[in-house]
Amino acid sequence: MKISVLGAGGWGTTLGILLHYNGHQVTLWEYKKNYVKELIKKRINTLYLPGVKIPEEIQITHDLKESVHQKNLIILSVPSQFLRSVIEDVSYSEIKNSILVSVAKGIENKHLMTMSQMLKDVHPNLSDEQIGVLSGPSHAEEVSKRIPTAVVAASTEHETSKSIQAAFMNSYFRVYSSTDILGVELGGAFKNVIAIGAGIIDGAGFGDNTKAAIMTRGVTEISRLGQAMGARPETFAGLSGMGDLIVTCMSKHSRNRYVGEQIGKGKKLKEVLKSMDMVAEGVETSRSASKLAEKNDVETPITTEVYKILFEDKDPVKATTDLMTRDMKTERH
Repeated sequence: MKISVLGAGGWGTTLGILLHYNGHQVTLWEYKKNYVKELIKKRINTLYLPGVKIPEEIQITHDLKESVHQKNLIILSVPSQFLRSVIEDVSYSEIKNSILVSVAKGIENKHLMTMSQMLKDVHPNLSDEQIGVLSGPSHAEEVSKRIPTAVVAASTEHETSKSIQAAFMNSYFRVYSSTDILGVELGGAFKNVIAIGAGIIDGAGFGDNTKAAIMTRGVTEISRLGQAMGARPETFAGLSGMGDLIVTCMSKHSRNRYVGEQIGKGKKLKEVLKSMDMVAEGVETSRSASKLAEKNDVETPITTEVYKILFEDKDPVKATTDLMTRDMKTERH
């Protein structure tokens, strides 16, 4: 297959390499022209994926039109808040025969759309058969080292999810298929907000009990909001829900957990983000998730407190106390 990967961050680069070794003809697009030159010269993504060689056969380019021309699959690995602007620069005529696969994990702030919804919004002529997502517990740092990983490919059309599954799957990258594209996207996006909360717990010096509570109740509120939006409940117990939540809340590689940890230690959000080269999707998704919870009249106490800590400068200890002293509840899932 001819495949293009838009976005040469750590994940985009990793997937491009994986697809190359799966036997596909791969193009990797990077929006920064000077960085393209560096990638071509060094064949190592020193900024986002140091130490991993990019095969010579992978074409690296800054030309967006060239990247998407006559491709079977186009992998969208641009952060969610910037992906719309990239897609708007792509002509429908260039992608009318392609399957577009989002691997971004976020919700647009302005339009409150998932990435699949955004694609249809920008290009209404795209069919459901042309849109899919790939999500799950999959840090680039580990996949690039061929550490066994399992993810889920989703599309409303079963044959599309199977096509994505077949393109990516190999001996160390196991791919399951799903037709609940909304649930897979929401799980991947919302868990980043909970991961910031888990990081805050780490940074503030709370213990394993507290973190387990945040994670467990976090997946409950993710599922509650997702179901209210039309997703299937079982999706949130799977790889793109609970699976991704576990790895993002626990891993040293997690950017979202790192942001929370630094804030828990007393740093300000602007200070933390300024020190990072890569994007922590959960920061902006906390805005979107809070708006969606309000829009759908769904209670999401952890998401609400994370938002207040990030954007209203609420003290993390006070936020934890407020969560612990809420009215008594019956445990529901």
